[in-house]
Amino acid sequence: MTTSLADEFETYRPRLFGLAYRMLGSAADAEDTVQDAYLRFSGADRAKVEQPGAWLAKVVTNLCLNRLTSARARRERYVGPWLPEPVATADGTLGPLESAEQRDAVSLALLVLLERLTPTERAVYVLREAFAYGHREIAEVLELSEANCRQLYRRAVGRVVAPKARFEAPPEQQTRLVASFLSAAREGDLAGLERLLAAEVTWWSDGGGKVSAARRPLEGREKVLRFLAGVLGRTAADGVRLSITEINGRAGLIAHAPVAADGVGRVTDVTGVSSDRSLSSLIGVVTFEAHDGVFTGVRAVLNPDKLEFVGRQLTHA
Repeated sequence: MTTSLADEFETYRPRLFGLAYRMLGSAADAEDTVQDAYLRFSGADRAKVEQPGAWLAKVVTNLCLNRLTSARARRERYVGPWLPEPVATADGTLGPLESAEQRDAVSLALLVLLERLTPTERAVYVLREAFAYGHREIAEVLELSEANCRQLYRRAVGRVVAPKARFEAPPEQQTRLVASFLSAAREGDLAGLERLLAAEVTWWSDGGGKVSAARRPLEGREKVLRFLAGVLGRTAADGVRLSITEINGRAGLIAHAPVAADGVGRVTDVTGVSSDRSLSSLIGVVTFEAHDGVFTGVRAVLNPDKLEFVGRQLTHA
């Protein structure tokens, strides 16, 4: 590929990554998909690529559809709850997030809901909702009829919109709530944490079988508080550092292990289980759903494979 073509591709890369990530829920797979698109772009007959942006969007969408088919089978065998890979978004990695709707569109909560859709429904929904494609454009990308795309979109919306209000707290309120959660956690203030949790709160932990994590969600304020009571003391004793950063469009928490002289030690992660970890590394990302001033859902991503991308982001921030 000539330098000019490589430079041209780079202008599309952020948008293509954002599309692939929303389709796949995996930053690593999104990176691989964009790289595959690069290779196809470099080998394409330029005379047949009249609109590179549209051509690349079609290539990426179809590559994602192929990946989603195999991903479904892998996720059925996944150990414990499956959560999407977290992405730090303050640097614009997933594009502009200037409205509550744009932020909700990349939340882990919505990405989990998108798992309910068929691959084609997901493609239609993402192209329409996140990239404002018209139904005719979507039909061209997917090589379907416009009427079929409209039907797929209506079906997709019906399957993901109903629960959406559960995580619609304004960003400013979300940030205040997370700050209050962090303060209470640092002080071991269980009464303060209790006030921040909805009665029906659910806590999911994704260790993927790579680290110790709950195999089932914790449901209800009492169970979550008992869990937190057990975790906080051990986490503080191990020197795990919690801090706030923007994750998938909203304030979330990141957990880092302390630095040790030998570079190796045992730390208590946010599952509450002590295990060998490489120190001075990211060991967990926690995101929150908030509604009516309390948290209704908490998702902790602990699988080290799923922390590689966001770890690189935070290292280079």
